[in-house]
Amino acid sequence: MIIAEQKPLDEIKSLVGNAQNVLVVGCGTCVTVCFAGGTREAAILSASLRMSSKLDGYEKAVQDVTVQRQCEWEYLDEVANQVKEADLIVSLGCGIGVQAIAEHFPDSWVVPGLNTSFLGLPTEQGVWMERCAACGDCILGLTGGICPIARCSKSLLNGPCGGSEDGHCEISPEVPCAWQLIYDRLSSMDKLDALLELRLPKNWRASRDGGPRKIVREDLRLAAEEE
Repeated sequence: MIIAEQKPLDEIKSLVGNAQNVLVVGCGTCVTVCFAGGTREAAILSASLRMSSKLDGYEKAVQDVTVQRQCEWEYLDEVANQVKEADLIVSLGCGIGVQAIAEHFPDSWVVPGLNTSFLGLPTEQGVWMERCAACGDCILGLTGGICPIARCSKSLLNGPCGGSEDGHCEISPEVPCAWQLIYDRLSSMDKLDALLELRLPKNWRASRDGGPRKIVREDLRLAAEEE
C-alpha cells in the first residue's frame, strides 16, 4: 500500500494561507490504514486548524469529509458540492489523491496535507517498511520474493556490495542487507542456483525515463463500452 505521513501543522497552515473556508478531505484506503489521512485524522486536522486560527486572532471555517478513495472520480463526485463551497482543499490523500482532486475540480485550489513516502507494508504496530519501488519490471520471481531494487541501498542486481557485513547494510547496522535476505531465502528453498545467473544492467525504460507511465487494458475498456 501507499505509505504517507502528515505534514507538520505549521507547514499545512502556511499552505492554507489566508483561505477562510477550508475543506479537509481524507481518504479511506491506504492512508487510513497507515493512520495518516483517514476519517479520524481529517477530523483532528480540521479541529487543529480551527483552534490554531482562533488563537492566531482570525477564525477560519474548516470542515472535513472522507471519501473512500481520492484516486477515483466516482468517489470525488460525492463531495462536489462541499468542494465548490470551499476556498481551499487540504487533501489528506497521497500525491495521487491531491492531483486527482485538482484535476477533477480545476477551479479549486488543492494543497497536500501529507508527505507521500513509499510503497510498503506494516512490519509491526506503528512501523511501516518500504518494499516496492514501482520500477515497472518486477524480478521478485528470481529473488525469492525479496526486492533488491527497493530494499538494497544501491539497488544492486547481482549480490551484495563490499560494504555488507554480518548480514547488515553498510549504511546502518539496523538495516538488513537485502542480498543476505535473498541468499537466506533461496538457500532455505534449495534454489541457490538462481544466483549463478548473471543479471544484465536493469532496463529502466519501464520505470521513469519515458515520462509518466500508463497501463491500458483494452479488454476492460471494451467491457465498459459494451455495458
